[in-house]
Amino acid sequence: MHYIPRAIEPLVTATAAEYAVLLMAGPRQVGKSTVLAHVIEQRGCPIETVTLDDLTERQLAVQDPAMFFQVHQPPVLIDEVQYAPELFPYIKMMVDSRRKPGDFWLTGSQLFSMME
Repeated sequence: MHYIPRAIEPLVTATAAEYAVLLMAGPRQVGKSTVLAHVIEQRGCPIETVTLDDLTERQLAVQDPAMFFQVHQPPVLIDEVQYAPELFPYIKMMVDSRRKPGDFWLTGSQLFSMME
């Protein structure tokens, strides 16, 4: 598949270099995960990607978020994070303790209350 460069890439790169959490939200199938994966690849940083479209991963994230982060340690890209809002308090605790830019790359394709 041929990658189509996006104008937002420099902003994504700069944000990930400064902040521990980056959230890209938007409609389904517009390339959010593709853009983040491309930026991650360009940075040369090994980052695990987990999609919560996978029902097994989603179940773990919802039922045992602490175990989810034992299995998937930062830096990590979590795709479709809106399916497991239970992860947000754990992400906050990890960000507060680690304070490391680029730890959490998140995508979401639905509006959720934390964005208000």
